[in-house]
Amino acid sequence: MKDNEFLIHMLPQDMEINTTEILVLGSGIAGLFTAIKLCDKFEVTVLTKRDIMASSTEHAQGGIAAALNQDDSPEFHFVDTINAGAELCNSEVVKILTEKGPECVRELIELGVEFDKRQGSLDFAKEAAHSRRRILHAKGDATGLEIERTLVAAVRKRNIIIKENHFVIDFLKNAQNQVCGVLVLDSASLKLKIWLARAIIVATGGLGQLYRYTTNPEVTTGDGIAAAYRAGAELMDMEFVQFHPTALNIAGAPTFLISEAARGEGAVLINSEGKRFMEDIDGQELAPRDVVARANWRQMEKGPIYLDFRGLGLDKIKERFPGIYKTCLSYGFDISTTPVPVGPAAHYLMGGIKVDINGRTSLPNLFACGECACNGLHGANRLASNSLLDGLVFASLITEVLKKEIGPMPVPEELQIPEDWQSKIRESSPSTALNSTVIRRKMQQIMWQYVGIIRDKQGLLKAQADIDKYRQEFSPSLEISDLETANMLTLASLIIRAALAREESRGGHFRSDFPTAGEGWQKHSVLKRGEDIVSFISI
Repeated sequence: MKDNEFLIHMLPQDMEINTTEILVLGSGIAGLFTAIKLCDKFEVTVLTKRDIMASSTEHAQGGIAAALNQDDSPEFHFVDTINAGAELCNSEVVKILTEKGPECVRELIELGVEFDKRQGSLDFAKEAAHSRRRILHAKGDATGLEIERTLVAAVRKRNIIIKENHFVIDFLKNAQNQVCGVLVLDSASLKLKIWLARAIIVATGGLGQLYRYTTNPEVTTGDGIAAAYRAGAELMDMEFVQFHPTALNIAGAPTFLISEAARGEGAVLINSEGKRFMEDIDGQELAPRDVVARANWRQMEKGPIYLDFRGLGLDKIKERFPGIYKTCLSYGFDISTTPVPVGPAAHYLMGGIKVDINGRTSLPNLFACGECACNGLHGANRLASNSLLDGLVFASLITEVLKKEIGPMPVPEELQIPEDWQSKIRESSPSTALNSTVIRRKMQQIMWQYVGIIRDKQGLLKAQADIDKYRQEFSPSLEISDLETANMLTLASLIIRAALAREESRGGHFRSDFPTAGEGWQKHSVLKRGEDIVSFISI
């Protein structure tokens, strides 16, 4: 499998072709908010890989950051975001986020999101690297679930077409090289379909499943990013992967996120001897995520580490972190009396499909927002709880653009289908499925070991050789697990290339052979299919 323009080279001759004005790919906060804000003017269709609730949004615990508290302001939020981003944030984009954020959060509230209140007023929490209490949360630690539930309900009440179990394989273009459609696998009918649209918005989320340990759900395999890359879209800052410092670390248990808000409320990290080990680090437990994750990683070389909730008290734990309390209890840990084992896990991609402030990619008619997109907002290290806000604000900006300017409806005759595409679909076999599973597990271990929290040239070159070998050997069949694995291998290769090219340490990218931030490296890496060299640009 090489860097081809298409993941598969096959089309049945009697394939179903569908049309819609706006095609939204993904059903997390970015995709659904986009659909809601556009449906009053356009016919909108949402395609989602599984059911509509399956996204990273549903799993977000801590909350959403917005300068709505009386002692807060967009200016304070701006400074905190810039500081966390390790001198790589696009200040224009950060200004838009922090100023427009409160308005977008109010829209969520109008849609029906019930954020937690205290004595009748919104209850704000504090998380790492925030100078103010500005984190809105819902049902304690179920913020994402409450937002996703509300947005799904709002979508279902509107004239929005929802197509679940539709896996986007590749983007299709017309003779003018404009993106005008997608090739989709309907996993319910096992049929390939084409969807054409005047504009396509990618909101497919991140790629956490590239790593052995991740807080992300199973659906986050980077499919939209990989498809955009194959279509010729530029990708930016792919070396910057954020590792959350605290995920449940129990043998046999899933890598369950333990929210940063726990440390914001007073939970502390301790080692196997019961001693705190963050006291000598500026910011201690509330230092930026990359700092805490590396401190945890190094401490774990000496032995297990734990998050100690005991100082919070049972009542506060049950009120503020009911989901975490119940989950840990199910694995034998009453966090009100016993510290729980934790460790870092892959959490968020700061990079993604390169977009401008209005969500435009480098390809006409193709937009992107949410975690799959990169406009320089998060720099080298995302500030906690800015991710949900990112999805809202920049989805909103895309809708403003599309309401003013949008291309004509494409017709099937305009599609540029390569003449050598096969007319028969290769059947998958049990051995193919097994190989996909085995390769995925090996890839996840390689990424965790060599392209994780601490990297170096030797390890990156080893990872590059191994991943490239798998890419050459693996040919996906028309099964979603195969298609996902192929996408993951492509993205793993791109992360490694970007990580090798950045010979410094900054935010979520730390190289032990270049352990400090370098002069002149305040630039963004750019990758494009067909170009062997990683370029660096200032924005």
